[in-house]
Amino acid sequence: MNLLTVFIVVLSLVAVLVAIRAALNSKPTAAIDLTVFVAALVAVDQLIKLLIVKSFGIAADSRRSFKTLKIGGFKIVSITHIRNDGAGWSILGGKTVFLIVFTAAIMAAIIAYLIIKRKSVSKLEAISLCLIIAGGVGNLIDRARMLIEGTDVFPGVIDYIKLDFIDFPVFNFADCCVTLGAALFCVSVFRSEVKLSKQKKAEAEQKTDESL
Repeated sequence: MNLLTVFIVVLSLVAVLVAIRAALNSKPTAAIDLTVFVAALVAVDQLIKLLIVKSFGIAADSRRSFKTLKIGGFKIVSITHIRNDGAGWSILGGKTVFLIVFTAAIMAAIIAYLIIKRKSVSKLEAISLCLIIAGGVGNLIDRARMLIEGTDVFPGVIDYIKLDFIDFPVFNFADCCVTLGAALFCVSVFRSEVKLSKQKKAEAEQKTDESL
């Protein structure tokens, strides 16, 4: 990784973290905690990717595994090392600039949402969105390196987790963060809707009692 890449990566990460803290400035302690949370997740993602690169060469295809976890004779999950120049299922292959812009736009939208909802956002909702941001930044760093260093040096996003019991694309820690964040966000929305429904029902019952 050259110095220009390091500078851009660090600058981008700092910008995201500052934006998150600003978005939650009505709750300074929570803002600091969530900022550290995002930074830690991004650091873990990049550290794992570094270890994969240092430990294993790039596999010719996703069927090649370097380490496999088995229960009995049944394969559960394997560690491999492939590069993906697209998104999930290798769609939009080679569209690096588009994917960078799209990811940045999604993160900007999430941060804008946090700013608008900063006084009412729940802890679960904030955590879920920060997970999505962290995963987005993790893979965004890889795609930025593709542009800056060139695909000959850095051919694609580093993927390494392969589920052996199902036909599923190889993925990474950042993808896990995004998926978990999206799931938790759905849970938080459902909880909010249930709470709002109960609140409206209670208000309606109260109005009925008052009219009697």
